[in-house]
Amino acid sequence: MHNYFSSDFKLGILGGGQLGKMMLYDTRKYDIKTYVLDPSTEAPCKIACDVFEQGDLMDFDTVVNFGRKVDVLTFEIELVNVDALEKLESEGKKVYPSAATLRKIQDKGVQKQFYAEKEIPTADFNVFTSKTDLTKAIAKNEWQYPFVWKSCTGGYDGKGVSVIRKEEDLTGLPEASCIAEKMIPFKNELAVIVSRNVSGEVKTYPVVEMEFHPEANQVEYVICPARIENHVAEKARAIATKVSESFEHVGLLAVEMFQTEEDEILVNEVAPRPHNSGHYSIEASFTNQFEQHLRAILDLPLGETESKVGGVMVNLVGDENHEGQVHYQNIEKIMQMPGVTPHIYGKKQTRPFRKMGHVTIVNKDLSEARKIAEEVKKEIKVISKS
Repeated sequence: MHNYFSSDFKLGILGGGQLGKMMLYDTRKYDIKTYVLDPSTEAPCKIACDVFEQGDLMDFDTVVNFGRKVDVLTFEIELVNVDALEKLESEGKKVYPSAATLRKIQDKGVQKQFYAEKEIPTADFNVFTSKTDLTKAIAKNEWQYPFVWKSCTGGYDGKGVSVIRKEEDLTGLPEASCIAEKMIPFKNELAVIVSRNVSGEVKTYPVVEMEFHPEANQVEYVICPARIENHVAEKARAIATKVSESFEHVGLLAVEMFQTEEDEILVNEVAPRPHNSGHYSIEASFTNQFEQHLRAILDLPLGETESKVGGVMVNLVGDENHEGQVHYQNIEKIMQMPGVTPHIYGKKQTRPFRKMGHVTIVNKDLSEARKIAEEVKKEIKVISKS
């Protein structure tokens, strides 16, 4: 086993956003040297890594040249050049999660077909190469309203996803390849984070429950543990483990799922990286998700995944009526509340619904944490300086 601490070992991270910044909390803790590549000079990671490079994550040469400078390469965003990752692997570079894993996940159509092949329960779907094909299928009665439309590539944070109830809803959709998915009446949206290290050790985190904002289609609260029955939680963790085994990923895999009215568990989609649904773990778990990702990709023993305390996470997103230099209104008020920790990502400019930070509320009593979370949500406003 290699000892990475206080050595000349270099870890490379593709993407310099908040997920990278939070990963750097833990590389700092372990004194691991870090290199980060991001297109923005204002990237949140810039202040915390050892070496920062500005560059396009989708540019083949940029990613290859960056990857050659480091010993292990990981990413905090899926939108990176996978051909470049394959090239680096062919040169003997360690890339975790692998290019093959990312290729299966980056395109949602491929991801869904992969679930079907591996007999992983998921909502009924069809893949269409274009909007025209989708429209033809509806005209021939081969596909029915209502359904969920998802762009195969490039969607994140509720973008690239639309609910289609009638013909007019199709109007604004791009011509791109897409999936049409049956609407599932569900009770809960759940997520399980699975960690797997290079040697194949696997651990799952407790099931979390996601409460969504009705308009923005973004998560409003993440609650751990999910308020569900034990047998449902066990089923969700078992399915998440099966998904992880099927992808043979290294690192973290966040598995988002639906709990149907009949308590079936259907996999919605996955992300091969630390994830919004795991932020609660920084304050509430024995091993937070970012440290666990590092342990996994460096082939260190995985940490304990259980929670010390109940946790609720609230996303801080830009107010819909504000744009410009950010101001966190009433942050002092929320910091007076018990068990409240804000995380500010370091994005100087706010925009409507942009993820600017999050707040974790911990409490031995989960319903109390959920109440305080609501007060936090009411009080704090992410606005622009007038």
